[in-house]
Amino acid sequence: MLCQHCKKNSATVSYVEIINGSKFECRLCADCYASLYGKMQAKTGSGILAGLFGSAATRAKSCPVCGTTYADYERSGLLGCTSCYDVFKKELTPSILQMHGKIKHVGKVGKNNDELGLHRRLKTLQEELEIALRDKQFMEAGRLNKQIDEIKKTLNGGESND
Repeated sequence: MLCQHCKKNSATVSYVEIINGSKFECRLCADCYASLYGKMQAKTGSGILAGLFGSAATRAKSCPVCGTTYADYERSGLLGCTSCYDVFKKELTPSILQMHGKIKHVGKVGKNNDELGLHRRLKTLQEELEIALRDKQFMEAGRLNKQIDEIKKTLNGGESND
C-alpha cells in the first residue's frame, strides 16, 4: 500500500484511532511519518502519540546489532531489529503498556493447554526463585523450590528428575 501523503513510497506506519465513533486512519511511509508527526497528533487530538517517545537523554543509545539509535526510533517510530526491543526495553515499556494494555505476550493457546500452563508456571517460579536467592530470602526460595519440583514431577509423569 502506498503512503497516503506522498503517494510514492510504500506505507510502513499505520495509525488508527476511533474518536466518538468516527474512525481516523493514516498510512504513511517512514519519511512522511517523521515530517507529519506533529500535524497528525494535532489532528487526532490525542496524547497517545505524545507519550510514545522518551526523553532526550536516551537519544544517543543504539542497538549493537543493527545500529539503530533511539533518535532514529523517535524520528521514524520504527525499530531496526528484534534486539532493539531488548536494548530500548526501559524506554518502550510504558508505550507498549499504554497501547496494548499489557507487556507480556502470551500467544494463542491450543486445546491441550494444561502442559503449556505448567511450563509457564514453571518459568515464572524459576524467575521468582532467582530473585529470592539474590535477595537472600532462603525460606521463600525453599518454598518456591518445592513448587518447582512438584511441577517437574507432573511434567515428567510422576517420575523424579534427580
